[in-house]
Amino acid sequence: MSVVENTAPDDADKASTLIREIQLGETKITLLGTAHVSRTSAEEVEALLDSKQYEAVAIELCPSRFDALNNPDRLAELDLMQVVRQGKAAMVMANLAMAAYQQRLGEQLGIEPGAEMRMAVSQADVHGLPVVLIDREIGVTLKRTARSLSWWRRAVLFTGLITSLISREEVSEEDIEHLKEGDVLETTFAEFAHDREDLFQPLIAERDRYMAAKLRAAAAEHPGRSMLAVVGAGHLKGIAMHLGDTDDPAETAKLLDSVPPKTKWPKAIPWIIVALVFTGFYMGFSRNPDLGWQMVRDWVLINGGLSALGALLAAAHPLTVVTAFLAAPITSLNPTIGAGMVTAAAELWLRKPRVGDFGRLRQDTTELKGWWRNRVSRTLLVFLLSTLGSAAGTYLAGFLIYDRLNS
Repeated sequence: MSVVENTAPDDADKASTLIREIQLGETKITLLGTAHVSRTSAEEVEALLDSKQYEAVAIELCPSRFDALNNPDRLAELDLMQVVRQGKAAMVMANLAMAAYQQRLGEQLGIEPGAEMRMAVSQADVHGLPVVLIDREIGVTLKRTARSLSWWRRAVLFTGLITSLISREEVSEEDIEHLKEGDVLETTFAEFAHDREDLFQPLIAERDRYMAAKLRAAAAEHPGRSMLAVVGAGHLKGIAMHLGDTDDPAETAKLLDSVPPKTKWPKAIPWIIVALVFTGFYMGFSRNPDLGWQMVRDWVLINGGLSALGALLAAAHPLTVVTAFLAAPITSLNPTIGAGMVTAAAELWLRKPRVGDFGRLRQDTTELKGWWRNRVSRTLLVFLLSTLGSAAGTYLAGFLIYDRLNS
C-alpha cells in the first residue's frame, strides 16, 4: 500500500482539506478530507468529480442518513405508536434534536452542514458513477455510545443533547472550528460533553475502522477502479491507517455493527421495586388498615401526580393529563408497560397529528416552542415527561412508604 499526502491551504473557509492517495491492489482510493461547514469543500468535490478521474464515489453516510438526504419527506411516514411501542421514542427525539442543531448551523453560517456529501451524490448521478455508503448506521453508533457509558452518563448525554441542541443561541466559534477540523456527530455531542474520552471510541475510532473496512471491501469487489472517498477531515488519518489492516473487512464491519448486550442485572431492578412496594403495602395493612390505606394514597398521589405533571409540562390534552394520573400508579407496578406508552396512546387518540405536522417537523423542532406546537414532537414530549414523572414518583413514593413503616 502506498500513500501520497497533499495538504490544501490552511484557510478558515478553504476547508483545510487533505488528500491522500492510497493504492489497494489494483484500486486507487483518493481520500478527500473535508470540512462539514465549508462551501469550498463542496466546490472541491465538484471539481474533482468533474475531472472524470474517478469511476466510483464513496461517501461518509450510512443508509438511513443517505435515505434522509434523498427523501426529506420520509418523516411523514413515521408511525408514532410503533415508535413508542418499540422503545425508539428517545432515539427519534435525539435525531430530531441533532437535525435542529445542524439546521441552526446552516442558518448561522449560510451553508447547510454536509453540503459536500450532497454535492458528491449529485455529481455521481451526473457522471453516472456508483455511490458506496461507508459509514455505520447512526442508530448503531448511538447505541454503542450509550453502552459505553454508565447509566448516569447516559442520562446526562440524552438530557444535554435535547436541552442544548434546541437552544436558539448561536453556535460558538470553538464549535465551528471543531466542525472545520472534524466530524458533525462528534461536535454535536462535544457541545455538552466535558470529557470526550468515553465518546471517542464509538463516535470516531470505531467508525474509522468501519469506513476503512467498507473501502477495502469495495476495492476488492471492484478491482482496478479509481475511487474518490469523501470523508470528514477528522476521520482522514484513522481511515488511512486502517486501510492497511489485513483482517477480513466483512468480519470487521460485522463486529462493529453489533450492539453489546445490555447488562442483565438492571432489568431486575423494576421487579425488585415492585416487590418492595407490595411488601410495604402488606406490612402497612398488617399493622393498621389506616396506615395501609395511607400508603396506597401516597402511592397514587405521588406517582400519578408527578406523571400528570410531566404530561402537563408537555402541554398534553387535559384528558391525557388525567390518563397519566390514573395510569402511572398502575403501570409502575407492572414493569412490562410504562406510563409514557399509555399517555402517548391517549394523546395520539385525542390529538391525531396532521399531515402538516409531519411536513413541518424538522423546521418546528429547530426552536424550543416548536416542540410543543407540533403535534408529533409534542406526543414524544408527552411520552418522555410523563415517563420521567412516573419514574420519579415511584422512587419518592417508595421512600415515603419506607419512612412511614419506620416512624
